[in-house]
Amino acid sequence: MTTTAAPTARRAQPGRAAERTTLAGTAALLRFAVRRDRVRLPVWVLGLGLLTIATADSVHTVYPTAADRASIAHGSDNPALLAMTGPAHYLADYTWGAMLGHRMLGLLAVLAGLMSVLTVTRHTRAEEESGRAELIRSTAVGRHAQLAAALATAAVADLALALLLTVGLPGLGVPGLTTGGALLYGAATAVGGLLFAAVAAVTVQVTAHTRTASGLALSVLGAAYALRAAGDATENGLSWASPIGWLQRSYPFVDDRWWPLLPALALTAATAAAGFLLSTRRDHGAGLRATRPGPATGSPLLGTPLGLALRLHRGLIGGFAVALLLLGAMYGSLLGDADSMLKDVDRIREALARLGGHTLADSFAALTMLVVAVVGGVYAVLATLRPRAEESGGRAVPVLAAGVSRSGWLGGHLAAALLGSTTVMLAAGVGFGLSGALSTGDAGVFLRLTGAALAFAPALWVTVGFTAAVYGWLPRAMPLAWIVPAYAFVIGYLGPLLKLPSGLDRLSPFGQVPRLPAAGMDWTPLAVLTLVAAALIALALAGFRRRDVE
Repeated sequence: MTTTAAPTARRAQPGRAAERTTLAGTAALLRFAVRRDRVRLPVWVLGLGLLTIATADSVHTVYPTAADRASIAHGSDNPALLAMTGPAHYLADYTWGAMLGHRMLGLLAVLAGLMSVLTVTRHTRAEEESGRAELIRSTAVGRHAQLAAALATAAVADLALALLLTVGLPGLGVPGLTTGGALLYGAATAVGGLLFAAVAAVTVQVTAHTRTASGLALSVLGAAYALRAAGDATENGLSWASPIGWLQRSYPFVDDRWWPLLPALALTAATAAAGFLLSTRRDHGAGLRATRPGPATGSPLLGTPLGLALRLHRGLIGGFAVALLLLGAMYGSLLGDADSMLKDVDRIREALARLGGHTLADSFAALTMLVVAVVGGVYAVLATLRPRAEESGGRAVPVLAAGVSRSGWLGGHLAAALLGSTTVMLAAGVGFGLSGALSTGDAGVFLRLTGAALAFAPALWVTVGFTAAVYGWLPRAMPLAWIVPAYAFVIGYLGPLLKLPSGLDRLSPFGQVPRLPAAGMDWTPLAVLTLVAAALIALALAGFRRRDVE
């Protein structure tokens, strides 16, 4: 008697086609990702788009005549300001469109890159760390579907931003802001975002940790911007080594050249393809770079909430400290030439005069110090978001189950954020002060600028407190925390240049800080900010004790 095995392989035939397709399920994952980011990405797109449109409208109002624009073009034709803006070719005929492309295109490409990097890492490496990716891949989903969906999500956001710019800029009715130029401006911005999304697709394969993957991608972004800045400052052709330099040399509203976008698109495609290829060279949940084994015994401090929090925060603190040290050094190197750079730019001199100060260098330092402090505010938000990541990743519950109180656990993270905020501002002050002292030849500048940087520490503590209060009571509304640094930048930095009402600045904790070294020291607002920060932290701890832990 014989038996015949049932043809099980044939019964599985309907699903085999999907299993053989490495991109199977991409459309469903894309819809899911867009659904998850239905608030996050529109905030990014509207924020970047409306900021650009508002800037275009403001330069038309603030610089109404050709003489005004020629004056600022003349003042911008020096290595320091070209490094901060873009190539000198824009200055030949400084129309409103040329001014927008010169001053905003490089910055907007960087911000679009930041948005794309965070989007890709959120939907790839973060999903693997949390364990959700393994559940998804247990279904009929192809190996490359998740990465493809993450890149497509970033592309949706970048193209939406391009569309908003293409429609919004000509809609202002400003002479020179043509539809063709706006289309190129939006396309260049979108290509910049897509390129760094592809970079993130590679870095998420290298490391097993989301923050490290984001840091590697943002390091590439920073290096590209630094190459562009060095090349434009010296006009030695080095900018052609940077994709941001390629995008700026499309010259929207000036020459409207489309061909510089082609090498950027080619590099994007090659980098994305490398990301897909590398994903096949590693195990799920692991990275190409092996994780180093830790020491056999840990420090006794790791047994305390503060010690554990400092261990988790040390990479973020170190990275921002180095970044702000270099950023401060860059701005400090401009102080010695501030008078000569800005002496013919009446509008900027008027804006700086609103800040006070005995010299133009002091006023310039006070304005640029705010930019440095806003970057410190970004650190404050990221550091305070770490408890949320620990909770959503399931790592908070085992710690709390080990006899650590809720207040002690969250308080350790907040103490690390407060200490880190002070540390990164100290690093910024040291870089600003050393470079400024060398630039001006005045050794006393070092202490004045270091003190000016540390004066912003209470404002960063308020930022930590506000973010913590949102986390303690409304953890699903964490994107609200970014309102504080974003508002401070738009009102504090662009406000004096665009002559916005000075009262708006007082609504921000950064606007309460004395504008050293242009203004005199006033301890009262710093004491009030410290008390507000303490109250917000107490409110956060009370809310965290009363809600459920995920």
